[in-house]
Amino acid sequence: MENSGAGFMVPLVFFTLILLFMAGLWKTFTKAGKPGWACLVPIYNMVVLLQIAGRPVWWLLLMFIPIVGLVVSFIVMIDIAKAFGKGVGFGLGLAFLGMVFFPILGFGSAQHQVRTIS
Repeated sequence: MENSGAGFMVPLVFFTLILLFMAGLWKTFTKAGKPGWACLVPIYNMVVLLQIAGRPVWWLLLMFIPIVGLVVSFIVMIDIAKAFGKGVGFGLGLAFLGMVFFPILGFGSAQHQVRTIS
């Protein structure tokens, strides 16, 4: 049997998509005035996302509750979109297709606007 190299392409494409997502998330963090490396640290990256969204850090606990965490995640992604001057649709894009929308947010022209939610 001859190896056509297709088995090498799938992991390469996957790895490239992961790198693009991480670069977009890193750039989004830096646009918001946060350290870019924070996107690489589990749990802490969620804390930083909450800060960017203008939500209290204690919401992190809500993210670990089944179903509630899903709803909270949607709210946070919508708030992140709004913090960059985008709409609810973009926020849902961040929630469902983050691998596409975070690079758009990070490398696009959107600028972070400081928000506080009461």
